[in-house]
Amino acid sequence: MRVLVVEDEVKMASLTRRALREDGMLADVAVTGADAIWMATTASYDAIVLDVMLPDIDGFETCRRLREQDVWAPVLMLTARDSVEDRVAGLDGGADDYVIKPVSFDELFARIRALLRRGAREKPTVLTAGELRLDPAAHRAWRGEAELRLTAKEFTVLEAFMRRPGELLAKRAILEHGWDYAYEDRSNVVEVYVGALRAKIDRPFGTESIETVRGAGYRLRADGGGSVQQD
Repeated sequence: MRVLVVEDEVKMASLTRRALREDGMLADVAVTGADAIWMATTASYDAIVLDVMLPDIDGFETCRRLREQDVWAPVLMLTARDSVEDRVAGLDGGADDYVIKPVSFDELFARIRALLRRGAREKPTVLTAGELRLDPAAHRAWRGEAELRLTAKEFTVLEAFMRRPGELLAKRAILEHGWDYAYEDRSNVVEVYVGALRAKIDRPFGTESIETVRGAGYRLRADGGGSVQQD
């Protein structure tokens, strides 16, 4: 098993690499995020131990860029930053585990072995409909090369459409995808969010992609929307 250790504190990096080797693993060290990206895209690693505080780009951005470049080795973030916000940022950025320093080598290696048993992730499916693209894992969406700035709920509603392009979605189906059963104000919430989506994914681009089927629901055109006809 080959592990990449990304750590800018030379002493800690050396100790971690030596301990990994004594535990029967091969280990390489990168001291910057840029080095980690270069090494992980030119060699195959079974796991990556990634410090958050790095001298160039931080561990969150490093992890995000690794995923963008199709590096899907399990990532364990190792950091002294223990706030809930930091842990959420790390996991949402593509990390598989988040460990707070100080940590014993026994626990660190047990977590690495657990990640190794899982193996590398499969690359998440990016949903497409014509020029519309939506990446559920990265929580990002685009029309062509333009990234769409969506709220969390707008993203959820668009994802419901893009998982079934060309199909009629009743309002109930959209509600079930985007709201839990405890949500009570359901009178016109679907209409509101469909309108908000049209304002962001269609009008700025001169397209029409979400069709209203009167009395039945809505449909996302499988081709992602055609140009609006001008009178």
